[in-house]
Amino acid sequence: MSLTLIAPAAAEPVTLAELKEHIRVTDASEDAFIAGALAAAVRSIEARSGLALLTQGWRLALDAAPQETLLLPIAPVQSVDAVTVSAAPVDPSVYEAAPGSPGRLRVAAPWPAPARAIGDIAIDFTAGHATPADTPGPLKQAVLMLAAHFYENRESAGEARVYSVPRSVDALIAPYREFRL
Repeated sequence: MSLTLIAPAAAEPVTLAELKEHIRVTDASEDAFIAGALAAAVRSIEARSGLALLTQGWRLALDAAPQETLLLPIAPVQSVDAVTVSAAPVDPSVYEAAPGSPGRLRVAAPWPAPARAIGDIAIDFTAGHATPADTPGPLKQAVLMLAAHFYENRESAGEARVYSVPRSVDALIAPYREFRL
């Protein structure tokens, strides 16, 4: 199973101006670095939480058809856009898609057999919140705090230090994490 981002978010859930206000920077001399810290913070929050903060397109490649219900690995799922086996579209009557958090795909009929065994089944789906206004406030606060942490700790951590995320950031994203049993 592999997961590939096929359409990144068009924007970030927090603007550069909002982050600059948060870290109390008024000039533009460090805008490029601050924008990089913002992007890194968003990607880190998404990776730690299993969430897409804004609308993104993803492709999940599977080696075998799901037997019953498949939980999609990124949430919240807006839609399942396409399912293909050996690059041929699968009739939507063969599966049932349930958007949400987590998004699910349930097999409703036998799947066509893939031509090869590795990654020949592809599920394209759209995940994330539709607009920055739809992104929960605590997740946006986590982005601001982590970006500020990156801004303030920009030097190399070196071998003696371990990369860490402030505990408050983990506390803010904890209620939104998807736990799978």
